[in-house]
Amino acid sequence: MTALGANFELAETVAPPIGAHEALVKIAGCGVCHTDLSYWHDGVRTKKDMPLTLGHEISGTVVEGPPSLIGKNVVIPAVLPCGTCELCRKGRSNICQNQLMPGNDFHGGFASHVVVPHRYLCPIPDTLLQNYALAELAVIADAISTPYQVVQKSELEPGDLAIVIGIGGVGMYGALIAKIKGAKVLAIDINDQKLANAQKHGVDATLNSKDMDLKTLKNSVKEIAREMGVSPYGWKIFEISGTASGQELAFSLLTYASTLSVVGFTMNKLEVRLSNLMAFDAKLIGTWGCKPELYPEVVDLIASGRLDIRDFVQTFPLSRINEVFQNTLAHRYDRRSVLVPDFD
Repeated sequence: MTALGANFELAETVAPPIGAHEALVKIAGCGVCHTDLSYWHDGVRTKKDMPLTLGHEISGTVVEGPPSLIGKNVVIPAVLPCGTCELCRKGRSNICQNQLMPGNDFHGGFASHVVVPHRYLCPIPDTLLQNYALAELAVIADAISTPYQVVQKSELEPGDLAIVIGIGGVGMYGALIAKIKGAKVLAIDINDQKLANAQKHGVDATLNSKDMDLKTLKNSVKEIAREMGVSPYGWKIFEISGTASGQELAFSLLTYASTLSVVGFTMNKLEVRLSNLMAFDAKLIGTWGCKPELYPEVVDLIASGRLDIRDFVQTFPLSRINEVFQNTLAHRYDRRSVLVPDFD
């Protein structure tokens, strides 16, 4: 990335020396995330100045580093904490203030290789590669691990109603993970195809919110909840659309003992009455990435067959990055795009 909104340019560089705490990873694939679009299109500032190689959703093979890791297939956590600070020691490593993020703090995954701290690299078992290409598993690094963490943080219990607003890449995985955890899941989106795909994969109910006013939406959700036979209390609401309208809807759905988890990101602002949190004794929580300690659980979720990701990932040659970013910006894809290096 050389300028805001400009085409990506191909550049050849020499890999820097590998430090004692680093590894050189040959990239198998790197997913295209909404955060990448925020940097490239919306003007969200990266920590490292341009020119910068974006991409933080990376899988690959270690080719230099500790002898115990060389040759290992790994997923690189999107958030790489220091492991020693106060937040890390308190189990909040995902918000470590010394964290490093590929494609933000340093050159990321839309490349042939990347140099990263090796402490939290997550190994991929060979058995998993019998069913998936390593490139496809890049989505673990963010699209799957992020909703996995937030579902855990929400304290979701079997039988709860989970309402997922925005059923794109991260949202779809969030809905499926909530379902695996025993929830009754309602998916809300404006895309009928995405909603049909969600229902095909086990989501209990769907609602197309396009052209519906807030009052009608709230009444529709209440009616669906009654039809599903779930409690009118303790709803777990996940706002993953990253839109002001989605956030407004999510907050309006708060009820007694609810938990609203904000996962999607937008620069837009909205007005809400925070006193609703008091009146409903509800919780509003945020989430940032996923702490690396949870990655093995996510890998096991896929390796065990409980989470099947085949229908939610598509790969493209990295040489088509400009086309893929434009199409992603225009919402032309229904699956997570992973770019695969196609040069030596």
